[in-house]
Amino acid sequence: MTDLRTVLGEAVGTAFAAEGVDPALARVTTSDRPDLADFQSNGALAAAKALKANPRELATRVAERLKDDPRLSSVEVAGPGFINFKLADSALAIRASEVAADSAHAGASVVESPRKVVIDFAGPNVAKPMHVGHLRSSIIGESLKRIFRFRGDTVWGDAHFGDWGFQMGLLIVAVGDEGKADGFLIEGDGPFPVESPVSLEDLERLYPAAAAMAKEDAGFRDRARKATAELQGGRPGYRALWAHFVAVSRTALEREFGALGVTFDLWNGESDADPVMAEMIAHLEATGLLVEDDGARVVHVARPGETRKKKLADGSVIEAPSPPPLLVISSEGSAMYGTTDLATILDRRKAIDPDLILYVVDERQAEHFEQVFRAACLAGYAAEGSLDHLGFGTMNGPDGKPFKTRAGGVLKLHDLITMAVDKARERLHEAKLGDDLPEAEFEAIAHKVAVAALKFADLSNSRTTSYVFDLDRFMSFEGKTGPYLLYQAVRIKSLLRKGADQGATPGPIVIAEPAERDLALTLDAFSQAVTEAYDKRMPHVIAEHAYRLAQGFSKFYAACPVLIAPDAATRGSRLTLSKAALDQLETALTLLGIDTPERM
Repeated sequence: MTDLRTVLGEAVGTAFAAEGVDPALARVTTSDRPDLADFQSNGALAAAKALKANPRELATRVAERLKDDPRLSSVEVAGPGFINFKLADSALAIRASEVAADSAHAGASVVESPRKVVIDFAGPNVAKPMHVGHLRSSIIGESLKRIFRFRGDTVWGDAHFGDWGFQMGLLIVAVGDEGKADGFLIEGDGPFPVESPVSLEDLERLYPAAAAMAKEDAGFRDRARKATAELQGGRPGYRALWAHFVAVSRTALEREFGALGVTFDLWNGESDADPVMAEMIAHLEATGLLVEDDGARVVHVARPGETRKKKLADGSVIEAPSPPPLLVISSEGSAMYGTTDLATILDRRKAIDPDLILYVVDERQAEHFEQVFRAACLAGYAAEGSLDHLGFGTMNGPDGKPFKTRAGGVLKLHDLITMAVDKARERLHEAKLGDDLPEAEFEAIAHKVAVAALKFADLSNSRTTSYVFDLDRFMSFEGKTGPYLLYQAVRIKSLLRKGADQGATPGPIVIAEPAERDLALTLDAFSQAVTEAYDKRMPHVIAEHAYRLAQGFSKFYAACPVLIAPDAATRGSRLTLSKAALDQLETALTLLGIDTPERM
């Protein structure tokens, strides 16, 4: 199924080619003057310059070739050589009918060559509660997972659990010092206790205390480093204790992600790369990529001439490689974050052999991923262009700094969702929405409104930009918000139910009124929006479309009575248009990870 802009672009390309012009120049775009035209092409200006011809004359000849196209009601040349196109109402009706009949994709196209794609997002950690810092990665990653799957790719969403670094050594030592791990500290193969010696509350308490202790106490830090190395080396008791840490943390995390509507196909952690670690190290050694550097072992990833100035401790300045070498093995013999990330790429190649791996991680980690990706390509674990770090900005408070609690601490995700649900209840009551519904249904609606508010506020912004957290604004039922979109969807559902109760049935679409034209054009634009979001990995394009569609339907509803249309044919046409708008709006919201209630 092809959208009208693409079809028109192909026709214009053919007309350009007939005039001896490269059809690639015949790009068709949405008109920036919708009062004059639906689409436009400015290609004649560039083509005429290349041919040393008069652009208006060239545009006129192209327009002449297109004037009898039945899909167009007019083709006009404006200014120095702009070509303006207005679609025939019949063409819009046919296209709107296609969208209405497409229950699977609401008019959007799919890829011709599906790929295997892994999306690494959220990045939760053992013993650390989810906080607002995880929100953007979770929301963006979930949306991208849905978009890529919607386009036809086979997609694995991977939480990539942080379960194998220095924090594990810190926890082992801290739990042992409290006397909670005696059964796991013995030498040998066990048996070890099957019940966890710690709760989630224990882990959340012990980890920050241990991290602080490691900064102040060199002895404690050294014991934690040793414990990390022994865990990674396979000490049975440490492995058994670690497994409890992971299980307790995962149970809590699954609950938090579930509340946010985020799911994963894989719950792999850094530890899952451990079985290939020895193989990877041996390969890096054999290829000469792994070299000694001041007691550590690194992979140099900078290309010749790639340097930056670095100030040394004595104040002198040198030219250092840029990016810096990837640290693989520390001087203490432990694997580092870069090591497990590199091994994870190798592990994914062996298990899945993906065509593309996307990492939805804070933009501040850009250099780290540049190091890892370069090392992976040098080692032959990934092809150039098959690894992509999708960085994102921060969610900020009113002061423009990363969002904190009033006390200055990091807000837990659970607390954020609770705040949002409380605000959603308040706003629903203020708007007199859902007051007559059973309590359980009302609570479910409040939760959907809260999640919609949080997700749309995030995804309506470009992934690469930061935004200010403003729950009052996010939760409004007016303006460019998630609750507004849910309200519009519920409004259409109510309209369709009333129509069914009255015995009104959808019928063939006929486009006659300006508001019908505008709605049909918006429905047609969904395919382009999905394609752009997919190609650029930018969910905000779909968020923007969803808002335009909601606005377009609102204008249509005000200008074109549906249930009291002048005749049965018009009523049937408008019912079909309304159903198409609902299906596409819900599809767009689903791609953003937002669920729509049946009523409010």
